[in-house]
Amino acid sequence: MEGQIWFLPRSLQLSSFQAYKLRVTHLYQLKQHSILVSVGEDEEGINPLSGWLGERGVVLLSPSSGFADGSVVLTKGDITRDRHSKTQILHEGSYPVTGLAFRQSGKTTHLFVVTTENIQSYMLSVKDYPHLELDTHGCGLRCSSLSDPSQDLQFIVAGNECVYLYQPDERGPCFAFEGQKLIVHWYRGYLVIVSKDRKTSPKSEFAGNEAQNSDKQVLNIYDLCNKFIAYSSIFDDVVDVLAEWGSLYVLTRDGKIHVLQEKDTQTKLEMLFRKNLFEMAINLAKSHHLDSDGLSEIFRQYGDHLYNKGNHDGAIQQYIRTIGKLEPSYVIRKFLDAQRIHNLTAYLQTLHLQSLANADHTTLLLNCYTKLKDSSKLEEFIKTSESEVRFDVETAIKVLRQAGYYSHAVYLAEKHAHHEWYLKIQLEDIKNYQEALRYIGKLPFDQAESNMKRYGKILMHHVPNETTELLKILCTDYRPSGDNEGPGMLEGKKANSEEFIPVFANNSRELKAFLEHMTEVQADSPQGVYDTLLELRLQNWAHEQDEQIKEKLHNEALTLLKSGRFKTVFDKALVLCQMHNFKDGVLYLYEQGKLFQQIMHYHMQNEQYKKVIEVCELYGDQEACLWEQALGYFARKEEDCKEYIAAVLKHIENKNLMPPLLVVQTLAHNSTATLSVIKDYLVNKLQKQSCQIEQDEQRIQKYREETTRIRQEIEELKASPKIFQKTKCSICTSALELPSVHFLCGHSFHQHCFESYSESDSECPTCMPENRKVMDMIRAQEQKRDLHDQFQHQVG
Repeated sequence: MEGQIWFLPRSLQLSSFQAYKLRVTHLYQLKQHSILVSVGEDEEGINPLSGWLGERGVVLLSPSSGFADGSVVLTKGDITRDRHSKTQILHEGSYPVTGLAFRQSGKTTHLFVVTTENIQSYMLSVKDYPHLELDTHGCGLRCSSLSDPSQDLQFIVAGNECVYLYQPDERGPCFAFEGQKLIVHWYRGYLVIVSKDRKTSPKSEFAGNEAQNSDKQVLNIYDLCNKFIAYSSIFDDVVDVLAEWGSLYVLTRDGKIHVLQEKDTQTKLEMLFRKNLFEMAINLAKSHHLDSDGLSEIFRQYGDHLYNKGNHDGAIQQYIRTIGKLEPSYVIRKFLDAQRIHNLTAYLQTLHLQSLANADHTTLLLNCYTKLKDSSKLEEFIKTSESEVRFDVETAIKVLRQAGYYSHAVYLAEKHAHHEWYLKIQLEDIKNYQEALRYIGKLPFDQAESNMKRYGKILMHHVPNETTELLKILCTDYRPSGDNEGPGMLEGKKANSEEFIPVFANNSRELKAFLEHMTEVQADSPQGVYDTLLELRLQNWAHEQDEQIKEKLHNEALTLLKSGRFKTVFDKALVLCQMHNFKDGVLYLYEQGKLFQQIMHYHMQNEQYKKVIEVCELYGDQEACLWEQALGYFARKEEDCKEYIAAVLKHIENKNLMPPLLVVQTLAHNSTATLSVIKDYLVNKLQKQSCQIEQDEQRIQKYREETTRIRQEIEELKASPKIFQKTKCSICTSALELPSVHFLCGHSFHQHCFESYSESDSECPTCMPENRKVMDMIRAQEQKRDLHDQFQHQVG
């Protein structure tokens, strides 16, 4: 008030200089340019506008006779260099100007002008400076300010009833802050207002209409974003509120300066927590850009507060906001009570939507749905987006199945290709066997094969025909039923038909059809297919009563046996035929295996005497002992078998298969066999032996005479010369020519004929074959000289 400008540094050491003769009325500091602009009075009615340039001194910007005429002068230029900057009267009016504010947004600049009666906005970045009247009421001195970007750089005008916010082209929100406003500032997102204290002194209540107000003033600091009063206090006669060094300073008329320091965010939050003002704390935290962990902790505390008050619906909404930070079990434990199940459901739903649920959470949520019997929510949950599944599918299927929601479980299993679960539910729970079979027919080969092995028996029991048809396809040329026909289609695959035989355990009719189909279309079917088909045909033949059908089955079984498919499993086929008493099959296999004795024993066991003789006649040449066994068999029979014995003896006699003595000993076991039975045999045998003796004696005599002759020839050769009189070659029969070769045996040869045909230089080619026979006989006799047992047998 004395024309001085004072400087107060952080050290609080005051300094000043005399700026005006009378008083200083306005100050504005351009901090970035070290410029201070002031308005003051040197004489009454004279208000020069001065610019102070640090240590350079003063620049008189605009000598004026006063600024109370309601005009606004716009000065453009560099005031530090150009004393004669371009000036222009921007605004003229009859009301005093009480506040100005520049708004810079991008390349656009606006000037707000407020008078005691109106508010106008000028666009300075456009020629001619167009303006717009924003309102028809104004404010007093120092009752306007410009907010920061947190409030979108709005122009703030404080009236006695409300505080208004303005955009360059319209009025914004207003706040009902009552009281006569003295000072308005904007500081770091806060609106600072100094107003008169409206509370009257105790005396004023009895002083009639002329109430005496106190001179106390109220400083309120508002957080418009979060809508709460950040600070409120009463001061005595405030001169101004200054913002510097990160704090607010309140200068009062008594020469005191008060500092207001903003508390840190955590302290603010703790204060709000103590007052249970959680919504306010949340808004505050967001405006201070608190991290997600900090926000989550506020949501948790707010949730706990609401939970303790019994507001479970509100609490769960706060707990939902902690998802991703707070361990879900903390919340779940609080809501396991059946009465709060809908709250738990809401929490678990959100947990799944954010893809943060595990298998246990899925189980719990589905149980909640089933307990609430909320089918619509359940369907909505399981029929989520195809591209993203937010739960463990297998767990969901298990829970739905356990709760009896089979259709939902089947839907999930089919949609997410859980083939085993789909079939398990269809077959064990829904018992829709046709649908299960259709589903298997759509699966890829490997899965279709494995599932038919697993569920084939139950399907065969309930839908035998359809199951058999699918197995036929599976084992021949399988393609999933969903595949489209076309040249690009994959080549069909086929399963091992033998592995599916157990599926037909109680369905012999279908098994027979399956096996016959496989042998027809696939000749190289596994051996087990043919083995089982043989067994099945033998069973059917054995149990059939109708003779005509039995004959047909007999032929089918025998045809299969003769197909040549049982060479490697001969014993198995033989056992099957024996088990079912399939006579023709047994005999066929004996014959194929050259088991002639078994064939004969088979007929012996069945006492088929003619068949025994037939076997001997058919195979006796290949196995001579058959006749001996036949003789022994008939010899042990008590009934009259003379006819058969005679037939056997005749053959034995013709083939000389047994010594007569052994024949007699064999027949001695038969009490019905008399001498007459073997009389003819013995007579014939003796006659033959007599003839043989005579022939042997004649042969002996012949050999003796020949031996004598040969000895004489040898003596002659030794004692007298040999005259060769042959005139022809013994090989080519041509006339002999020298050189020639002569042998003592009397044969002569051309030398070239002899060399061509002779195997040895010392042997006659003509006599050599006969000589070798003789030599072989001599060697054989020498070898048999010590075989006494054989000699005794031949003698016997």
